[in-house]
Amino acid sequence: MNLAALIVTSDPALADGLLRLAAAADVHAEVAYGADEARAAWTWPVLTLVGHDAAEDVASADLQRRPGVVLVTGEDATPDTYRLAVEAGAQDVAVLPDHEDWLINAFAAAGEPESAWATTVCVVGSRGGAGASVLATALGLAAAGQGLRTLLVDADPFGGGVDLMLGLEAHEGVRWHDLAERRGRLNAATLRETLPRSGDLSVLSWRRGEPVPVSEEAVRSLFDAAVRGFDLVIADVPRYPGDVGRAALRAADTTFLLVPAEVRATVAADGLAAALRRDTADVRLVVQGPAPGGLTADAVAHALDLPSAGVFERDRRLPTAIDEGGLERACRRGPLAEFCGGILADLALQPYAYREEAA
Repeated sequence: MNLAALIVTSDPALADGLLRLAAAADVHAEVAYGADEARAAWTWPVLTLVGHDAAEDVASADLQRRPGVVLVTGEDATPDTYRLAVEAGAQDVAVLPDHEDWLINAFAAAGEPESAWATTVCVVGSRGGAGASVLATALGLAAAGQGLRTLLVDADPFGGGVDLMLGLEAHEGVRWHDLAERRGRLNAATLRETLPRSGDLSVLSWRRGEPVPVSEEAVRSLFDAAVRGFDLVIADVPRYPGDVGRAALRAADTTFLLVPAEVRATVAADGLAAALRRDTADVRLVVQGPAPGGLTADAVAHALDLPSAGVFERDRRLPTAIDEGGLERACRRGPLAEFCGGILADLALQPYAYREEAA
C-alpha cells in the first residue's frame, strides 16, 4: 500500500487521533516520532502533518521545502503558531478538534491521484418513453465490457430505478437515500466498493418508495468522488432534471439528447435543447429510428441545429428483455450495442489502471 500521509509527532495522543482520521478517510498513514525519523520519507507522501510538539524540531532539521505540509495543534492558533508553521515549512494550520472534517478530506485527497479523472456524460430523452434510460444503461454495459470502470447514475427519482433494469434491485449497497445528507469529501475507492455493481459497472439508484431530497453538498460530493474513481460516469437525466439532474448536466463533458425520428419528438427536443444549453456546453444529437413518417436523421439534425452523435434503430427485443431481467444479455449484440461501441470509440477513454500508473 502506498504511503499517503506522514505524521510527525512524539505525542501519542495526537498520533492516535490523526491515525483515526486517516482510517476514516481509508488511507495509509505512518507516524515518525521526530524529524530524524521523518527525514527518509519526508518527500514521499502527498500529505505531511507536523504536530505542534515537533514543529521546532522539523524547523531546525533543514528538511527540503515541499508542498502538502500542515501544522496540527490541539490549542487555539496564535501568531506564534503561524510563525512556527512558516519556520517548519507548513502551508496550513489545523486546530483539533475543530478541523477534523478538513483533515479527513485532506487525507482522502492525498490517497487519490488527481490525474485519474473520469469522463462524464448525460443521456436525456426528448419525450417520455424515448429510451434514454435504456441507452444510458446499454452504454454503461458496453463500457464495462471493455474493462472501463463505469458508474451509471440514476438522476431520475421517479424513473423506476436503473438498478431494476440490470437486475440489481435486490443487491445490497449504497443508494441516493444513504448519501442524501452527505457532507465533505467522499472517498472514491469506498464509493466503488459500496455501490451495487455487475462486473465493472456500478450503479447509483434510488430505494423503492418515495424519494428523499438530496442536499446540494451531497450531490457535489458524489460527482467529485465519481470523477476521481471511475473511467466513465453516465447519468440518466430526466427532461425535468431537478437538483440531481442539473448537477449531472453541469458536471458533464458531453450530453446526448436522444430524439426518436418523429415530428412531435423533434419539436419537443427543440425547446429541451435550449434548456439543456443553460447547464451543459456540449449537447449532441442521437436519433433513434425507425421513422414512422419517413423523417430522416439529417432532417432532425437540421431542425435542431445540433451536431450528430449517430443514429441507431430501436431493438424490438429490449422491452421484453428489461421485464425479464435480460437487458445485459440483449445488449451484447444488435444495433444499440454497435452504436454504443461507436460512442465509446469517439470518447477514446483510457482504463483507470493505466491512468493510475501514469499518475
